[in-house]
Amino acid sequence: MQETKKIPALQRLTECAIMLALAVVLNEFTPFKLPFGGSVTLFAQLPIVIVSYRHGLKWGLLTGFAMGVIEMLFGLENFSYVTGIAAYLILIFADYIVAFSALGLGGVFRKTIKNQALSLAAGGALVSVIRFICHFVSGVTIWGGYAEDTPVAIYSLTYNGSYMLPELIITVVGALALGSLLDFRSPRIGGRRHAPQTADAVEDPVQED
Repeated sequence: MQETKKIPALQRLTECAIMLALAVVLNEFTPFKLPFGGSVTLFAQLPIVIVSYRHGLKWGLLTGFAMGVIEMLFGLENFSYVTGIAAYLILIFADYIVAFSALGLGGVFRKTIKNQALSLAAGGALVSVIRFICHFVSGVTIWGGYAEDTPVAIYSLTYNGSYMLPELIITVVGALALGSLLDFRSPRIGGRRHAPQTADAVEDPVQED
């Protein structure tokens, strides 16, 4: 087995910052946006999934958390639609902090699914489902007043599913494409993939510092 080449902490931090910025920018490209939060974006989840896959869950969760905080600041107007401390807390954690931090779990299949593209795609699908659950809980608990005559659970399922299902599909398609073209295990990010290697021959720079 080849000796693992370690990625310096400064490089990891720099890459995470760049991918965070990319995710935030992509999150602003919204072909479809709902009035009370939630939108279909152009691969905005994918940079955080790649961070998690490339650098490990700790770095992924921290980067996802940072994205959640930034998106909450961008969405402060949503706080005007709810009242009460409990509602504010649910909005903060379910719609932002937990929902976006969960994107940092995108690399969870790295060691169990050896094919990079499939591992990224599975991670992207998983975090999309987790994020949907977070938004669903928020919809049931604090957005139910907008359901009118529709059962609250159906309202939340339909509202949040209308953007999270396309978001899941976009993330999975992007993961399959990039995972097939680029090598995210290499210390040098973005290198083109070559012929498939056995698990023992692949350099794995991930460390949980």
